[in-house]
Amino acid sequence: MSDADDLLALDNQLCFALVTAARNVVAIYRPILEPLGLTHPQYLVMLALWERSPRTLNDLAADLALDPATASPLVKRLEADGLVIRNRSAGDERRLDIDLTDAGLSLRERALDVPPQVMAAVGMDVAQISALRDALQPFAGRRA
Repeated sequence: MSDADDLLALDNQLCFALVTAARNVVAIYRPILEPLGLTHPQYLVMLALWERSPRTLNDLAADLALDPATASPLVKRLEADGLVIRNRSAGDERRLDIDLTDAGLSLRERALDVPPQVMAAVGMDVAQISALRDALQPFAGRRA
C-alpha cells in the first residue's frame, strides 16, 4: 500500500475519529444525565445558563454554537419541565430573556456529579480531559 493510499484509509481520517468520538461521548453522557431528566443538548443549555443568566436566545445559541432555531425547542422543553422561564426584557419588550427557575438553579447542585462520572466512565482525570478539550479547540472554533 502506498503513502497516498494510507492517507485515504478510513481509520486515518481525522473527521471519522471526531465524529465517532462525538457520538460515543454523547452515549456516555446519556445514562449519567437521565436521572437529572436532561438530554445532552439540554444539559449544554443548562450549563450555559448556570454560567450566566438571564440571557437572550441569540446569545445562548451563539455560546452553544447552535442556530437559534435549533436552540429554541431546547429552551421550550426546559421551560415545559419547569427549569427555565422566558420573560420579556425590561429594557426591550421585543426581546425574550431566558432565566433559570428555582428548580433550574437547584438542579445545578445535582449536576456537579456529572463530570466525575464522565471521567470515571472514560478512565481519565481532570488534567487529561482538559488537555484533550484544549487540543480540540482549533476544530471547535472556540476559545481555549
